[in-house]
Order: sequence, then structure tokens, then C-alpha cells
Amino acid sequence: MSAEPAREAARRRRRLTVTIKESLRGLAIQLSLLNHQVTANLALKDVDLHCLDLINREGPLGPTTLARRAGLHPATITGILDRLERGGWVVRERDQSDRRAVVVRALRDRNAELFRLYAGMDASMGTICAGYDESELALIADFLRRTNEAGQIATADLANAPPDDSHPA
Repeated sequence: MSAEPAREAARRRRRLTVTIKESLRGLAIQLSLLNHQVTANLALKDVDLHCLDLINREGPLGPTTLARRAGLHPATITGILDRLERGGWVVRERDQSDRRAVVVRALRDRNAELFRLYAGMDASMGTICAGYDESELALIADFLRRTNEAGQIATADLANAPPDDSHPA
């Protein structure tokens, strides 16, 4: 490959990489807006939905584990769990392996409400995925898994970094 086609290929690759990064930022915003609409329909706070999703996906969880996974202070989790429990979304139970400990379990009764509110996005995702063959879907799934892992690492790095005192309060 001569120098000019190689430079043009490198430019195209950079543009595509920038487009992917911008699209991911846009997707993050759009999903945040969608989640905000869902929480408004359910009379929840955005952080409540985030914690409920963690409990649904990884639970049952102890409050301390949930706080760590959500990146929140344990005292904040208490208020969130109080709201979720009052709303019939979760229940706190004694941990079967350690009767002194408490775990939080999602109540599946209300999941139909969540599914209904996300049905439009779910249907759109099904339509989008139908336009790709199996190998393309595998590539996209790998990309998203690796992007998720990169986000987890970046989040942990920021959480463990000393505060930057160079910015005025």
C-alpha cells in the first residue's frame, strides 16, 4: 500500500473511531433520558431505578454490596431501599447463610410495569438486531462487552484516585 492510500485509510479509521465515541456518548445521554422518563412514570428517583436494576441483575444483595456496586455511600442506600421497599419493588430479608445479615431481593410482581415502559425501546432493539447477521451480532456483542468492561475500569480508577484539588469549589 502506498503512502497516500495508507494515510487516507488511517484518516477514515480515526473518523470512524470518533463517530463511535460520539455515538456512545449520545447513547448514554439518550438512555439516561429514557430512564428518567421511566422513573417519572413509576414515581421513583433515577438512582432508585439504577439500584433496582442492580438488585434485579445481581441480587439478592446485601446493602453494603449494593452501595459498593452502585458507587454510593451506605447511608444513601438506606434511603433508596426504604423508597423501593415502600413502593413494593424490593424486600429486605435475613441472609440464609448469615442470619445476622440482611439481603435485598427484588419482588418480581412489579417487573411487568418496567417491561411495559421499556417495551418501545425493546422492540426497536429487536428490529435493529434483525438487520445484522449472527457474526455481526457477535462482533457488536463483543464490542459492547469490552466497552462495558472499560467503563467499569475507568469508574474504579476514578473512584480510587485522590481528589483533584486544582479546581475551586
